[in-house]
Amino acid sequence: MTSHYETLTVPVVGGDLHVGRWGTGEPIVIAAHGITATHRSLRSVAEHLGDGVTVLAPDLRGRGHSNGVTGPFGMAAHADDLVAVLDHVGAKRALVVGHSMGAFVAVVAARRHAERISGLVLVDGGLPLDLGGLARRPVDEILAAVIGPALDRLHRTFRSTEDYFGYWRVHPALAGDWNAYMEDAYAYDLEGERPVLRSGVREAAVLADCETQFLSEDMPVAVESLRHPTVLLRATKGMMSEELPLYTDSWIEPWLRRLPAISQRVVPDVNHYTILFTDRGAQAVADVIVDQLARVASDDRRDGVPQ
Repeated sequence: MTSHYETLTVPVVGGDLHVGRWGTGEPIVIAAHGITATHRSLRSVAEHLGDGVTVLAPDLRGRGHSNGVTGPFGMAAHADDLVAVLDHVGAKRALVVGHSMGAFVAVVAARRHAERISGLVLVDGGLPLDLGGLARRPVDEILAAVIGPALDRLHRTFRSTEDYFGYWRVHPALAGDWNAYMEDAYAYDLEGERPVLRSGVREAAVLADCETQFLSEDMPVAVESLRHPTVLLRATKGMMSEELPLYTDSWIEPWLRRLPAISQRVVPDVNHYTILFTDRGAQAVADVIVDQLARVASDDRRDGVPQ
């Protein structure tokens, strides 16, 4: 388990990005969180990696302590911000890890900044979703249908941190696994003063990001051009812990046949949230990251890249 954690500030277009940094090792992982999350949702994975790996995880613009960063929003802006973080710390390349929307950011980063990316780990996201009839609905309706309570909370206030925990404890994806990682992430998400606390996530950023994630032609183009070695981790349950996962076998298999750079790992007994927040999920993600870092090191030695 890692014991080192610090934060840093990175100037980007529109303001200053707040970045969490775990570990002190030479291999660098840059990680992007989900659409209404913050960098603290990645704490579990970073701690399972240990101090031998450096994990850089920004609060994406419009979230957490980066919620004062103005637009532009969208996958391209977040991808550029990831590279700004690498520039800030003097890193030439990094393995990109993305969860949910963050996985879509990772795919776009690989297209826009191919030379800065050594590989990708996509955690229950990154490939187009089967939206069915939702694809013809307004963006706010798509988002409400996909993430439900995570969007609803942006319109609420809470009397205390415990009140906020109570809102999340009954979420069907979290109720059976409530733990300290979840409390840490959701406590960090709050801003304001009691008895009027609210999530620090800016809804305008969420809606703009949803549009580029689900409705823009940029995403299919980025996916089709993906050439970096990539592992997709799939949860076996969905957003609300329902039996139907976000990516079904029948939906994902044609994509995998078309995209030879991508392999997959199915993570049992987790949903879209607990793939990060539980020890069993975080360890599975960390194991894949370690494998990908070893592959990068091996390829670099073969190709004579200076270590």
